[in-house]
Amino acid sequence: MSETLWVFGYGSLVWRPGLPVLEGHPAWIPGWSRRFWQGSPDHRGTPGRPGRVLTLIETPDQVCHGQVWRVSDDVLGDLDHREQAGYTRLVRPATLADGTVRQAVVYIAGPDNPSWLGPADLAQMAAHIQGSRGPSGTNRAYLLRLADTLAARGVRDDHVEALASAVRALPELP
Repeated sequence: MSETLWVFGYGSLVWRPGLPVLEGHPAWIPGWSRRFWQGSPDHRGTPGRPGRVLTLIETPDQVCHGQVWRVSDDVLGDLDHREQAGYTRLVRPATLADGTVRQAVVYIAGPDNPSWLGPADLAQMAAHIQGSRGPSGTNRAYLLRLADTLAARGVRDDHVEALASAVRALPELP
């Protein structure tokens, strides 16, 4: 008999868990912020031109808003495969709107992994995102879907908003 666990999503897991879920709730985790500093050689880019996707960086005075999903623990292998390019599985407390705290699995990629791209100038990151595409679609679509989802939830994320604005100002590629 499988158990259940909670998974915290802060990127595409916010709107597309891509696996069977038992329930989901908007939530936040303290001490972390999103950054488009991780390379994606397998979803939003290719090995020769990895896209820029999210990871979390420690920021003690911030919170990261996202989504928690309750899932059967037998999907953990699927999640590990989805987050394979440099991500480490951690468990962190996630707070729901009603104040309930759930211990949730969260995938974080640090600077010690081979797909790490790190910080860059906003214009450079925007151009990189604009020009990247992989098996899961364009990097642009990933960023803009996240920006739109966060905005619809009333969540402010300066990093995502600045990048989305910069990418929207670029001409769309065919």
